[in-house]
Amino acid sequence: MTGGVPADPHATPLVGGRPYRVVRRVLGGVPCLLELPPEGQAVTALCVVYHGAWATKEGKLGVYAALAAGEGTGGAAVILPDAALHGERQGDTPPGLNDREYVWESVSRTVAEAPALLAGAHAEFGPGAGRVPLWLVGSSMGGYVVQTLRRTLPEAGLPVARTAALITSGVWREPAVRAPHLRAFLDAYRPVVHAGAAPLTPLLLASGEADPTFSLAAHHAPTAAAYREAFGPGGAGLVERTFAGVGHYTSVRMRDATLAFLGGGTSVATSPPNDTDSD
Repeated sequence: MTGGVPADPHATPLVGGRPYRVVRRVLGGVPCLLELPPEGQAVTALCVVYHGAWATKEGKLGVYAALAAGEGTGGAAVILPDAALHGERQGDTPPGLNDREYVWESVSRTVAEAPALLAGAHAEFGPGAGRVPLWLVGSSMGGYVVQTLRRTLPEAGLPVARTAALITSGVWREPAVRAPHLRAFLDAYRPVVHAGAAPLTPLLLASGEADPTFSLAAHHAPTAAAYREAFGPGGAGLVERTFAGVGHYTSVRMRDATLAFLGGGTSVATSPPNDTDSD
């Protein structure tokens, strides 16, 4: 030990040589993993990251941890929830759903429970947490969630500062979804129809050019066009990105673009993210 510093200190999660913490919490009844700044440092933003269909919160660990590591004076609290009917919550799945109804049942429930999740986060981090910026990131099915939340959370008094919707779609053509409450959800929030209903806060729409699930022509292009019309001439606040050679996953460059969009810079983990989503 030299100067009170062990020669071989505890191994801790690091991003770019900066530490962060990982804890498990249940926030508003939702099982979550949290990536947090080191003990004693301020939480400067809340970033809720939603995974894709048939995935779990664990698959997002480390992907956006650079936001938590910060620069030594504070960082974001990165909140990784299990979407409804996923991960620890699979047992809640009602019987009789087809695959697409399963996806949209998860989306609708995840959207409905988001205010309680954020109330739990505010209780966890104290009253000041309600005054820091709220960022949303969602990939694939999670992109459905965050595109909806950027409208519904402000209606609930929870303003969203920035939203990143990745490898996703706003078209929402779902002939296999027959349940009346899910049809009503689709019709009420379909982005290509209702893009202008949400506050015009900054939005990143990012897609892989080789995505076999959501092709650019069928999904990214009409979704981007709807948002372009909503944001108006100049499109200030709307960022559209596509990534050559990237399929249905969050690539390193897409992740870096998301970090930069959220204000987290480009400090990233040394290994590529394990972040492939199934939907």
